Amino acid sequence: MQTIKNLQIFQSILQYGWVLVLLLGFLQLGFGQTVERPEFASGKLTESFNFDGALSEDDWKNAPVLTNLRTTVPEEGGIPSQSTLVQVIADARTVVIGVTCNDSNPEGIVRFSKLRDTDISEEDHVKVVIDPFLDGQSGYIFAVNALGARYDALVSDRGEDENDDWDAVWDAKTQITEKGWTLEIVIPIQSIAFRKGLFQWGFNVERRIQRNLETIRWSNVKRDQWIAQTSRAGLVTGLPEFNYGIGINVRPSLIANANQTGPDGAMVLDPDISFDANQRIGPNVLATFTVNTDFGETEVDTRQTNLTRFPLFFPEKRTFFLEGSDIFEFGFGTGTSTVLPFFSRRIGLRDNEQIPVVGGTKLNGRIGKTAFGGLGIRTNDFVLNDENFEATNMGVFRVRRNVLKESSFGFIGTAGDPLGRDGSWMSGADFTFQTTSFKGDKNFLVGGWALFTDREDLTGDRSAAGFKIDYPNDRWDVAMTYARIGEQFDPSLGFVPRRGVNFYRVGGTFAPRPKTPWLRQMFHQFFVTYINTISGPWQSYSVFTAPINWRLESGDRIEANVRPVGENILEPFEISEGVTIPVGEYNFMRYRLEAEFARKRRVSGQATWWFGSFYDGNLDEFELTLNWNPSALLAFEFNGLHNRARLPFGDFDQTLAGLRVRFNVTSNLQINSYLQYDTDSRILGLNARIHWIFSPLGDVFLVYNHNTINNINQPWELQNQQVLIKVRYNFRL
Repeated sequence: MQTIKNLQIFQSILQYGWVLVLLLGFLQLGFGQTVERPEFASGKLTESFNFDGALSEDDWKNAPVLTNLRTTVPEEGGIPSQSTLVQVIADARTVVIGVTCNDSNPEGIVRFSKLRDTDISEEDHVKVVIDPFLDGQSGYIFAVNALGARYDALVSDRGEDENDDWDAVWDAKTQITEKGWTLEIVIPIQSIAFRKGLFQWGFNVERRIQRNLETIRWSNVKRDQWIAQTSRAGLVTGLPEFNYGIGINVRPSLIANANQTGPDGAMVLDPDISFDANQRIGPNVLATFTVNTDFGETEVDTRQTNLTRFPLFFPEKRTFFLEGSDIFEFGFGTGTSTVLPFFSRRIGLRDNEQIPVVGGTKLNGRIGKTAFGGLGIRTNDFVLNDENFEATNMGVFRVRRNVLKESSFGFIGTAGDPLGRDGSWMSGADFTFQTTSFKGDKNFLVGGWALFTDREDLTGDRSAAGFKIDYPNDRWDVAMTYARIGEQFDPSLGFVPRRGVNFYRVGGTFAPRPKTPWLRQMFHQFFVTYINTISGPWQSYSVFTAPINWRLESGDRIEANVRPVGENILEPFEISEGVTIPVGEYNFMRYRLEAEFARKRRVSGQATWWFGSFYDGNLDEFELTLNWNPSALLAFEFNGLHNRARLPFGDFDQTLAGLRVRFNVTSNLQINSYLQYDTDSRILGLNARIHWIFSPLGDVFLVYNHNTINNINQPWELQNQQVLIKVRYNFRL
């Protein structure tokens, strides 16, 4: 009865909160400033295109040129140190973007990476954002550095974030000259969705000059807002009437897979075929099909240590689940600390073991202001820990409607269970109010969400609900989050680290930009997190403070933190092998010193030291990441962590180390290896991959995995090894 009363009270709070949100929306409509969008015209792509990054064709000479970019940092609205010229040309099947980045010191251009989808944010690069629906809430992001390394993403959270899991068929080439560098981006119209009959798109462009820590942008140069906020983008006009053609894409994959298990096992060859296809149902809807889905080329997970009693989160890396995954984002304020209603790693993976995917289908699209997506998957039967599980069907759907210019509401639902448990489903609704015109030009967001799940083995409180209020701006970034998660809220396809709790988080960052010549920006942070069980007792608290978190003019950063922490252990848990934390209330103080070294140098990285009391004892956490780029051809990335705990319940040490070596032969040919070892599992693992993109439509993977274990007082012993070759090609009609 008490649970029902609590739910009724919370539902009332949510109802009043939604009324408040709607009221804010109407106030915004009445008093918000109308944003005047700058615009420039596109040119025509009329001749055979020599794709070389040089911008030498006559079509470029005849196309209008955009030149009036301004700085976002170091000065808002300032004159850039170097000039930038932007052009767009298009025909019915292709959009080409050309950028000329003049530079008086070409030797000073910061460029290291050639790898696809690598982090180029701290190198010289150009980022382009397009909004082909002109809805101000969605869009596509394309970025390229001076060596031709490509990055693509979807606009996420209405521009506050980027979903870099998305990958499309597109290409880019660059040339470095004595005057700077030039860039050509080619986007086949089949690679994106767009609103038919629209002859102008939202468009924005940003250039980074890393040695000066300078960011240049065309539209919306306010520091409080982001390049991905398409509601503040400019317009590219004069676009042609685009034509998808038939809109069918067929991608077969040929796989040769050889595996050996144990030192005495035989190498077993297992050839296979995988098949993927998609069909454009008009320019706005994409249907995707997969049969005998293969994930052999997926990079291995980066290992983590766990000093808590709650499960760790590992991100999705499988391409099929990443493509179009932005539509399933739900609930402003949800996340890995509270609730993820749909977590695709629940499908086809269990205890780090792959479960065969027989086939599946996806549907993503937009009709007017409504975006929708659906996913259906069938997995094969499997055996885990000597227990048999039958084949099962699982699915998820999501609908989101844009309202009030920049806001949205929607619904989500899932069905099915990876372990075949009957009666499994979940459904929920969310609403997010957003404006980029609060107090004239500030960001402000309020969101609420509610979920309910069921399954044959669940009884009691199976609901979850929450809200978040956020004021994310350059000088002040303040937020408050609340979530209530029922004791039996256990969605089969979701991620919920804690159940039966109330989660509170409030705090903010004050980030002034002083006039001091050597100091770029200061981030003074204060965040309080408090978690208590619904039945009453508190569970955890944390007070995170950053009296010093300074970004220097050189690009380096220094930080010092003080963090009081509390844990109320209601049941004993094993924190490390042979070390158990008993029941009790624990209060301790944690401190951190951290230094980050700017990536504009060939050697960069970050060093962190957490120290202080920990469960009536002491814990030191040392973490180091180090990047060395001796040339554009070769890169080394080291990450290491060492925990040293001295507790009254027992001492333990944990070490984790990883080394990644990249040979960037070209932007279309990379050789990568990742070596990992940790003292908990005592397993040395190697994942080596050669990835050759021989065409924008086709690629080849050669993968080698090797794992050996170092058992105590025994020599190294092979656990397993694998050699895989995968060739795939995309046929477009």
